[in-house]
Amino acid sequence: MSFEEAEVIRRRAEAFLRNAEHLLNSGEWDLAVFNLEQYCQLILKYKLLVKAGSYPRTHSLRRLIRELAKFHPSLSALTDDEGKLHYVARLEEAYITSRYTPYNYEDREALSLYRFVVDVFKKLVEGI
Repeated sequence: MSFEEAEVIRRRAEAFLRNAEHLLNSGEWDLAVFNLEQYCQLILKYKLLVKAGSYPRTHSLRRLIRELAKFHPSLSALTDDEGKLHYVARLEEAYITSRYTPYNYEDREALSLYRFVVDVFKKLVEGI
């Protein structure tokens, strides 16, 4: 994949994060959480593309994190630390939940996931 194609993935990831912020401000909790998951998934795929030249065709955040941690072991904190893993798993569940089950996220859940993504996940991933 070319540099330009990788940049499309990065820009799309950032757009999902901006959209999540907008949706949170609009009280659209379910869609905001889905957009947070999409940001995480795409930014991990972007980083893998840059580091490894490809990424696995999966929606699993845990698998993407573990693949990228082979290049940057510090990223393992997202799956090794039980508290962080809880958030990663909730985001991973959001991919399926928002598409296939009638589950409604509450404002506290959505805001907590947003804070995790911005304050923890994003900082770790941007640091690599």
